[in-house]
Amino acid sequence: MATKQEVERFLNDFKTKMSIFHILFMDYRGKNAQALLDLEISPIKRIEILKKLTVEDYSEGPLAERMRDILPMWVFGKEVKGTEVYIKISMGAANSQTICISFHPAEHPMKYPNKQTKQ
Repeated sequence: MATKQEVERFLNDFKTKMSIFHILFMDYRGKNAQALLDLEISPIKRIEILKKLTVEDYSEGPLAERMRDILPMWVFGKEVKGTEVYIKISMGAANSQTICISFHPAEHPMKYPNKQTKQ
């Protein structure tokens, strides 16, 4: 598990790189494309959601697994229209787009180690 500072650094770097090189969405995965329809959000709204990710939205990572030479992946969760959304992102390769591997309703309850519990 990453520290708050590591998550913050990753998010800052990710958002900066995304603003320069944009982002590649793995929409060929059916559940990612279907999520946009089910949640009634546009592709632009999805980018806005990614730009608003915070340290509190962090769930796990960096994950050691590698997928087609994608750098380590980080998992975040965000509530969208009352639905917990599982978001897996990566910095991608040097001098290329960031990558959103997953963006769909969570299949299991997610844990948020940096989120303050409401009392």
